[in-house]
Amino acid sequence: MAFLGGMVGAIPAFAACEGVAPEQKLQNTSPQDIGRDLDRIATDGYIEFAVYDDYAPWSFENAGKAEGIDIEIGKIIAGALGVEPRFRLVSAGETLDADLRNYVYKGAVVNGRVSDVMLHVPYDVDYACRFDQVVFTGIYGEEHIAIAYDAASYPDKGPTPAVFRYDPIGVENDSISDFYMTDVTRGPSADKVHRYRNTALAMKALADHEVMAVMGPRAELEAALAPGIDIHEPPLGLPRSKWAIGVALSMQHRRLGYAVDDAIAAALEDGRIAKAFADYGVGFTPPTR
Repeated sequence: MAFLGGMVGAIPAFAACEGVAPEQKLQNTSPQDIGRDLDRIATDGYIEFAVYDDYAPWSFENAGKAEGIDIEIGKIIAGALGVEPRFRLVSAGETLDADLRNYVYKGAVVNGRVSDVMLHVPYDVDYACRFDQVVFTGIYGEEHIAIAYDAASYPDKGPTPAVFRYDPIGVENDSISDFYMTDVTRGPSADKVHRYRNTALAMKALADHEVMAVMGPRAELEAALAPGIDIHEPPLGLPRSKWAIGVALSMQHRRLGYAVDDAIAAALEDGRIAKAFADYGVGFTPPTR
């Protein structure tokens, strides 16, 4: 969400990476060996993925085990490499920049270490140009901003943002949906925006009729769908209302990146990734790669 917030107001004006010299160290760190290469992963017999915690349906802990769509993606990659998948559930930082620094190319300041691959990384070519330490690859899906709503309250058609000047809507606190709806309802109707710790709790409030709709990423809405609730994607006027998701890894390990991308491409082709989405009740939109 911090990545998307940074995109608001951005107007593409140049070709990809125009004006950025190759290997320009915009986020430079001192030279050092980071993470493990493909040969070391094969020798050790496992690959570690950094995944976000408390992020259903993508990645979350259930009875001590990591579950979710991203977990299934990691298993697919590990299977293609012939190694065991291991998952490191990490907390999201203030920005995507911080997450890449902490989990991909440098490590946190205190007892920090990187993982071999980070899953569920939003992909944007202009953003990627800022990092010569990171390979952005393996696009495996798309995420869309949508609105879930009580079908009985809006029997004719799904609600547009303007109605939430009068009708209560739930959002995840400090998300792009929160920022957007706060702007739409600013002034006397600002109290119509109800904020929750995550989208799943907002969806529970919708099922309990505390709010009439919830705005958020479509996958999170679909995963928490209850009877009588529909979802649609009205025009929002956002610079970015949908985005691709893929993986990130250290630039030092490009061969690993190629192997990961090949594994994802094969799973997209034979339907295993679409099945991973379906298993968690989420619709699958084949990404543009």
